[in-house]
Amino acid sequence: QIQLAESGGGSVDSGGSLRLSCDTSNWIYTSYCMGWFRQTAGKEPEGVAVIDNDGKTNYADSVKGRFTISRDSAKNLLYLQMNSLKPEDTANYTCAASRLRNPYGSTWLGLETTCFELGFKGRGTPVTVSS
Repeated sequence: QIQLAESGGGSVDSGGSLRLSCDTSNWIYTSYCMGWFRQTAGKEPEGVAVIDNDGKTNYADSVKGRFTISRDSAKNLLYLQMNSLKPEDTANYTCAASRLRNPYGSTWLGLETTCFELGFKGRGTPVTVSS
């Protein structure tokens, strides 16, 4: 049973917007941190954004000012609002979660977080941005 399920990907023109959603309702654990990473074929995964239970967020420099991560705990949903999309944003976007807070902080795919490894992952949703 898929525990984290992404949706909202698709194809848009450069400058367009998409909102990705991650349904965590089948995940039986309480997440402390949740985030999004992206990956294209042949490349290492890149952390895009992360949010913790206190609402603290961090973003990759490449998406700052364009992407916004948010979570609706009541609805068990995680979002990624993506504006001003560029062709280089084309990738498979996956949501991830961690149950455990790390009081000393850590780094996950290039992003500073307040959690241990965000090891629970969905299958991803593809985003294609055309120039």
